[in-house]
Amino acid sequence: MGSGLSSLAESAQKSVAVPYAEVPNFPQSTVAGHAGQFVGGFIEDASVIMMQGRVHFYEGYTMAQVALGIRIMASLGVRTLILTNAAGAVNTAFQPGDIMIIQDHINLMGVNPLVGKHHADWGERFVDQTSTYTPELMVRARVVAKAQNLTLREGVYAGLTGPTYETPAEVRMLRTLGADACGMSTVPEAIVARQSCMRVLGLSLITNMGAGLAAPLSHSEVVEIGAHRKDDFQRLICGIIKTINEE
Repeated sequence: MGSGLSSLAESAQKSVAVPYAEVPNFPQSTVAGHAGQFVGGFIEDASVIMMQGRVHFYEGYTMAQVALGIRIMASLGVRTLILTNAAGAVNTAFQPGDIMIIQDHINLMGVNPLVGKHHADWGERFVDQTSTYTPELMVRARVVAKAQNLTLREGVYAGLTGPTYETPAEVRMLRTLGADACGMSTVPEAIVARQSCMRVLGLSLITNMGAGLAAPLSHSEVVEIGAHRKDDFQRLICGIIKTINEE
């Protein structure tokens, strides 16, 4: 769960928290708004495990370390993954506070989390990404949002390394490439989840307009917008989990 979005973990029933520091060789989250722990429990009577805060490539970790949490989830039997992030708007029709379903992504991080030694039990080495984000889960998200009178955007997420925000020229480039939002996470996790044969739903909370589209950017703004929309975001995710648990 991304910046400002980690409060969902606090609503889990019969929850147990395991700090990342207690997991051998697990990287530590160093970003404000990321608690840095696994939380297991029940939401809508579904058994869930959540990462309350993530680690990022820009913190100095390898891509393998960034995606380690997804590998742990896969080894524990998780088969459906909901990824959330805080993102900047590239699409000029978007506004801070919008929630976007990720239809696809563009990896502009300069590296892939599958580079390096391959282990057969991880899945295929050459992973098809035609449907990295599961269409059926997108349908569920739309249905739940409509029932809750929430308006969802849909678009393409561009993943960049950070930790700087994009320049105005880079935002124009991303728009030309077909991106609707951009951020510093999610792509490596989605790739590893796809290799692990997980179903994946990606949701971006638009927390700011891209550089050149509004006032100068700050991380505090990102966290503030996340806090402002956390209730709607939490209701949406809980509703989606409920429909999955009713399968």
